[in-house]
Amino acid sequence: MELQNKAVLVTGGGTGVGRATSILLARKGAIVAVNYSRSEAEALATVQVIRDNQGQAIAVKADVSNEQEVQQMIADIAHKYGTVHYLVNNASITAQLPMSDLDAVTDETWDRLLAVNVKGMFYTARAVAPYMKKNGEGAIVNLGSVAGTTGLGSSLPYAVSKAAVHGLTKSLAHALAPDIRVNAIAPGAVDTRWWAGHEEKMHQLAGSIMLQRISTPEDIAESIVSMLLQKSLTGQIITVDNGQTM
Repeated sequence: MELQNKAVLVTGGGTGVGRATSILLARKGAIVAVNYSRSEAEALATVQVIRDNQGQAIAVKADVSNEQEVQQMIADIAHKYGTVHYLVNNASITAQLPMSDLDAVTDETWDRLLAVNVKGMFYTARAVAPYMKKNGEGAIVNLGSVAGTTGLGSSLPYAVSKAAVHGLTKSLAHALAPDIRVNAIAPGAVDTRWWAGHEEKMHQLAGSIMLQRISTPEDIAESIVSMLLQKSLTGQIITVDNGQTM
């Protein structure tokens, strides 16, 4: 089993897609570091689910937009498990704002979304890279979005931040080759807590989906794990959206 006893960090690993990915990785034998910033209870609950099913996991706190916290988190994981083999850069935030209301977009919104969604992924990738290079191989999957392709999303800054994630993915793939593969997944609408109270907007954004379904976090987790293990894939943005953008 390729993931057996491999140390994998999942940022934002206690909720939504991160939670589903953490659980799936553990089921496949990985040792999962479930990162959280504010969602401590959810991260601990995810770890408990994994342990209850005879898996290995720990919860690790760090705000990915704070480089010092990221560096300390990676050092702690490497000290405990010897290295970091894989990274799922999942931690992201959004702001629910009408796309047409440009005046609703504040400097604080821009700064917050870009700090977490883009700089946070860069900081974490940079911190794990030396360990993966020492291993002679590694893989990173970044969480993008169809919003980064279509320009439509929960808000304008969110869509722009995800377009930046797609660009970051390609640049990191160049920078970290040949030892480290870097790819991104661009999900369409996914039924997570982000949409709580905004379900109607989610369905409007999803439009007339070809497969007439909205993805579950488990659907996206399956794709993430496949991308981590696909040795011929790097620098790619893979869309998983039930045909939403067709």
